[in-house]
Amino acid sequence: MSFVDTLKRSLGFDEETREPVTGDYAEDLLENDFYIAPEQPFYEIILIRPRTVDDMDYVFDQIVEENNPVIVDLGFLENEGPDAFQMAGEKIKILRNKHKTEAISLCKGPDKNMIILTPSRINLIKKG
Repeated sequence: MSFVDTLKRSLGFDEETREPVTGDYAEDLLENDFYIAPEQPFYEIILIRPRTVDDMDYVFDQIVEENNPVIVDLGFLENEGPDAFQMAGEKIKILRNKHKTEAISLCKGPDKNMIILTPSRINLIKKG
């Protein structure tokens, strides 16, 4: 049954006659709960400016466990010093090598270094 058929049925229209349904069938429709699942799952896109190792762990979990794309601004870690920035780079390297995460630089400036990271099941297309 397609999404449209399920929707029409839940609104009380018979599938064959396309007329409103009356009687017991209509009462059954009103008493039963219907769940309509979307064909494409919903993704959250996280925007984060990590300041600690825990923030980078959160980014890692969002990509690996939740399959959500994340836009990361590494500007703060880059300005904090080489240790914090290197730790973030190692996490991103693990994501790319072991989890097939795509990473594309969005912009780099004096206080911004934005990268989009997407799980392998999301196709990220760079044009231009």
